[in-house]
Amino acid sequence: MPYSVPAMFPFIRSSIRDLSPIVLVILFFQLVVLRQPLPDVGGLLVGLGLVTLGLTFFMRGLEQGLFPIGEAVAYGFARKGSLFWLLAFAFALGFGTTVAEPALIAIATEAAKVAAKGGAIVDDQSSMDGYALGLRLTVAFSVGVAIAIGVFRIIKGWPIQNLIIGGYAGVVVMTAFAPPEIIGIAYDSGGVTTSTVTVPMVTALGIGLASSIKDRNPMVDGFGLIAFASLTPIMFVIAYGMSI
Repeated sequence: MPYSVPAMFPFIRSSIRDLSPIVLVILFFQLVVLRQPLPDVGGLLVGLGLVTLGLTFFMRGLEQGLFPIGEAVAYGFARKGSLFWLLAFAFALGFGTTVAEPALIAIATEAAKVAAKGGAIVDDQSSMDGYALGLRLTVAFSVGVAIAIGVFRIIKGWPIQNLIIGGYAGVVVMTAFAPPEIIGIAYDSGGVTTSTVTVPMVTALGIGLASSIKDRNPMVDGFGLIAFASLTPIMFVIAYGMSI
């Protein structure tokens, strides 16, 4: 149902409440600790208003669009009963939403520049572009694999802690043999893979799938997909760094 302007007021108030701690922290340190006036107060107010509206529309969009879509897709695959297509969708969802993630693009671009300056790759634009693209594809592929593994775990009912502990044990072992230049990039890659679109879609997929499978508890089995999406990029990027 479309929202009228008056009906949006409670959601705007909610966004203001959510943003207020950040604003208060900035004001405190700027005015009390640094004792400096705010630069361009008018521009800051306009920007804060735009952020408030953007957050409001984004959260309403999640509730009205992405969450229902994710759960509907999960129910549809559960009724279809095709494990292959469910895992294929999970992989495509993870890969597609990650490869174009702005934060990942920024990290990959900066990593390529640093690698070129450090002598890890040839210092020219072509080599840096190839390095950045390879890093992005590696991370996107790893997230696709992670979501597929997480979906398979929900179907089988495996305890998530066993897979997470085993995965991070593998990360520790790989870190010991990895080039020092790639370790920081690898660990950062695990933190930039989950975007504002990936998280709600993947979460809704997990909850919908767990709700549609007999003997699965959405609270126990429905969550945890994002944990895999943060783990596997570390392993894959370390492997990528060891191979070049």
